[in-house]
Amino acid sequence: MLSRIFVLLLITGASMLYSQLPLGIFDLAKDVGNVSIPGKTEYDSQKQTFTLSGSGANMWFADDQFQFAYKQIKGDFILQADVEFIGEGTDPHRKAGWIVRNSLNPGAPHVNIAIHGDGLTSLQYRKKRAAETLEKRFALTNARTLQLERRGNVFIASAAIPGEPFQQIELADSALNEQIFAGIYVCSHNNDVTEKAVFRNVRIIIPAKKDFIPYQDYIGSHLEIMDIKSGHRTIMHSVRNSLQAPNWTADGKYLIYNRDGLLYTFNIKTSDIEVLETGFANRNNNDHVLSFDGKHMGISNHSKIRDDKSLIYIVPLEGGDPAQVTAFGPSYLHGWSPDGKDMVFTGGRNGQYDIYKIDTAGKMETQLTNTPGLDDGAEYTPDGKHIYFNSNRSGTMQIWRMKPDGSEQEQITFDEYNNWFPHISPDGKWIVFLSYMKDVPSGDHPFYKNVYLRLMPVDGGQPKVIAYVYGGQGTINVPSWSPDSKKIAFVSNSKID
Repeated sequence: MLSRIFVLLLITGASMLYSQLPLGIFDLAKDVGNVSIPGKTEYDSQKQTFTLSGSGANMWFADDQFQFAYKQIKGDFILQADVEFIGEGTDPHRKAGWIVRNSLNPGAPHVNIAIHGDGLTSLQYRKKRAAETLEKRFALTNARTLQLERRGNVFIASAAIPGEPFQQIELADSALNEQIFAGIYVCSHNNDVTEKAVFRNVRIIIPAKKDFIPYQDYIGSHLEIMDIKSGHRTIMHSVRNSLQAPNWTADGKYLIYNRDGLLYTFNIKTSDIEVLETGFANRNNNDHVLSFDGKHMGISNHSKIRDDKSLIYIVPLEGGDPAQVTAFGPSYLHGWSPDGKDMVFTGGRNGQYDIYKIDTAGKMETQLTNTPGLDDGAEYTPDGKHIYFNSNRSGTMQIWRMKPDGSEQEQITFDEYNNWFPHISPDGKWIVFLSYMKDVPSGDHPFYKNVYLRLMPVDGGQPKVIAYVYGGQGTINVPSWSPDSKKIAFVSNSKID
């Protein structure tokens, strides 16, 4: 068990999980419009899921009737949820999804993204009070994940079938108020019938301001755990500033993350948080990696002695004084060899960033890659036969692998996304990695973007989207699989009041 070096007596930020609130992230729930059968919103605080029951004749024409769980928000936002009807239902036009509206009046102007009982997915909107409802339909059917984003007066509706990237529809002239009512809803499309839908992975995200300064202006962070098989995500802890890069201890009991240059342990069962002692190394970045045997942690710390360049050190997992490994910087750690004898890291040498290996005893560097552009994120497979990494040598950032001596370098992913930080599951079967959209430069991994977490077999194949995340830098920079290869830990972001 990790020793308790310092117990954090006061944790600044939003440490109370939204799961402790009666309606989770929402303030109220009620029926809107003239419904025959009262609706209901139920919140499961353990699973962090919502089940809505609602009747209502329609969400169309000049007024609406539906069950609504909501809160008032102002400005830009991103709304996310996985939505699924319960039961076969009575009417194929029953609807469930996200809606934002000027008021609770049944004829209020609104924008909503909905799944229907027959599989139709659409963006629906009313521009003026009591005006006709209009619609834009997605090409896909049977979507499960819905997202509604506001950027000023522009609304972007996104929908996805499980495992697939988002398809999008844009609405440029909604004319909704700056402050609106936002929430999830169910309408049965038959006022004499109640329909139910369950909403999972529900997020109200307040994004960073457009003019934020990276590494200076931070918004809040959620520490999340996701079950790979079900896709269910649980927010474990939240803070109002930057929390980054969780990795799992070998006993499965703790997560270790970076915050304000220090490392912290998070007890998954009790939610207790402690500082992990790293001596003079109090300017640690998010490149901390546990050895395969779980006894040591490698860290990257910005050294004032070395012109503020990152150097690599080793500390015992229970904490202690760091032992220096690299003599030159910048050096950014990403992986240990399974036998603990070598580390792999990204080194800035001779005006170029490449992958290097260093033996922890003799501290001799060996250059493994030498290509223009950026090679980063190197990590050993559990059997020690390969090192996976990301490189933009082909134009976009893609996943590559090589032998431990740097030979047989081969590309593994081939798509339009910029793919970063491949992490191999402990059973050696899967890789999870972070994907930026193509509007992000290939050599950059910035904060606060819409990104995907994707999964693929270790030998390659078609990657599958497993999470739609607002994050990026700090989300999954380090190995973060659970020891049983069933879960991952990562960070998502939102401004937190």
